[in-house]
Amino acid sequence: MAEVKLYGSWSSPFSYRIEVALKLKGVEYEFIDEDVHNKKSPLLLKYNLVHKKVPVLVHNDKPICESLVILEYIDETWEGPSIWPGDPYERATARLWAKFFDEKCVHAMWKVCWSKGEEQEKLKKECTELLKILESTLSGKKFFRTGETIGMVDVTGNFVAYWFGILQELAGLQVFTKEKFPNENLPPEDKLAAHFQARFRAVAASK
Repeated sequence: MAEVKLYGSWSSPFSYRIEVALKLKGVEYEFIDEDVHNKKSPLLLKYNLVHKKVPVLVHNDKPICESLVILEYIDETWEGPSIWPGDPYERATARLWAKFFDEKCVHAMWKVCWSKGEEQEKLKKECTELLKILESTLSGKKFFRTGETIGMVDVTGNFVAYWFGILQELAGLQVFTKEKFPNENLPPEDKLAAHFQARFRAVAASK
């Protein structure tokens, strides 16, 4: 039986997307929860020499780094529901949306929660425009690919649905709400909320 280990962090949306993919494929794995804010394990540093960050998937002692690369590896290695589209055009489109989430959404939505004043107002407008793009693309569908089947874009977009909803509430923002964006879901995550609340307190105490 193949040995699969995932070096990640329970609070990381990038780790979470790998867990979703493994569960969709029915792959058994061991999760190693890394303390990414204090002391990373020697094995994580060994497996990810370039970026030294989570997630890292180790399959039969071979490490694969970077979440999008890992997702593609999982889809090609194990049988089960397809994560990436088979059609070349749809696959290219999925890659484009994945880059949109990672390079546009995650950056702006994370930064707006920790900024103040004029910078925050500018970022709020940017986040609202990004969310409008997502809302128009979903157009009443439950999932991006077909509306009924979870796929690559949904897996990579978990930051918006889970993490940003909680972060903005703790930061006292009203960017992403059900009233403004009814096609999006904001499921409660008490543990995640407590985690980020502690980080907000730590930042406030350091000033």
